[in-house]
Amino acid sequence: MSAVESWLATVTQLSTEDPAARMRVLRTLESLGAAVMREGVYLLPDTPDNRQALDALIEYVGKGAGIAQVLQVTPLSPAQNESFKRLFDRSARYEDLIKTVESLSIGYGQANPSAISRVLHKQRRDLNAIATLDFFPAPARSRAEEAIAKAEAAVKKLLYSQAQADVPPGENLHNRTWATHKPLWADRLASAWLLRRFVDPEGRMVWLEKGEPPPEGAMTFGFDGAHFANSEARVSFEEILAQLKLSDNTALVKIGSIVHFLEVGGTPVPEAAGVQTLLQGASRRARGENEMLAEAEKTFDLLYEAYFEPPKR
Repeated sequence: MSAVESWLATVTQLSTEDPAARMRVLRTLESLGAAVMREGVYLLPDTPDNRQALDALIEYVGKGAGIAQVLQVTPLSPAQNESFKRLFDRSARYEDLIKTVESLSIGYGQANPSAISRVLHKQRRDLNAIATLDFFPAPARSRAEEAIAKAEAAVKKLLYSQAQADVPPGENLHNRTWATHKPLWADRLASAWLLRRFVDPEGRMVWLEKGEPPPEGAMTFGFDGAHFANSEARVSFEEILAQLKLSDNTALVKIGSIVHFLEVGGTPVPEAAGVQTLLQGASRRARGENEMLAEAEKTFDLLYEAYFEPPKR
């Protein structure tokens, strides 16, 4: 018999008197990746996580949403087991995602690479969502992962080329070592994210102790005397935008206003409190500066996606 020999069948009879509760039950089953065997009967692989989730759902249903039971099901034959597994085939969803990702290549060199990056971020989230409920991975999953990885690499090059076009003549900012001082906070974290995403994707970050000199040839940021340091009116992040002519990107400017407020105060920014909380969480969670930057980059990526507006045609 195949590896999966036990299944969980949820049998429901939901009340029609409370549409909101009924919808919550159905959406929960959908979020778990349950397959519909017939109206009111839903199938999932028998795993500890699924058991726990269904136990909580049954308890909720019992409080007034209707009647529900979870039954353990053992297939009568290997063929039946395989037929159950086919109910969870996500290949078609992966194939649709692959087509979308590959279609983005039409815009390489024509559309704004930031706009392409924004769409690609959504496709990455969609891939993760599908994979979370992909109980029996098929070859299409690997192809989807490869397609997104290939597209991300191509867009990273486009973003780099765009930024390099604005770099002052004679200054090569590709594949450099970038150094700043510990401890890391909003300005240094945001600046590192900005440099890695828009200026030097292959660059290496170095975190200096107090009084430690930067490596020879390193570009420096976020402290007095650095290549990109606070000025009277701007924090280092904003100086990078100004000096590398990235200030026409309104999404980056908005992020800069948050960073400015978190570092030196000034005009309040509504989103600043939320960003501060997320960065504090990253600081407590991370086991070092590299991990902290990786966590912070998620926050700044989401901010950029929220703020970015594609150019009007």
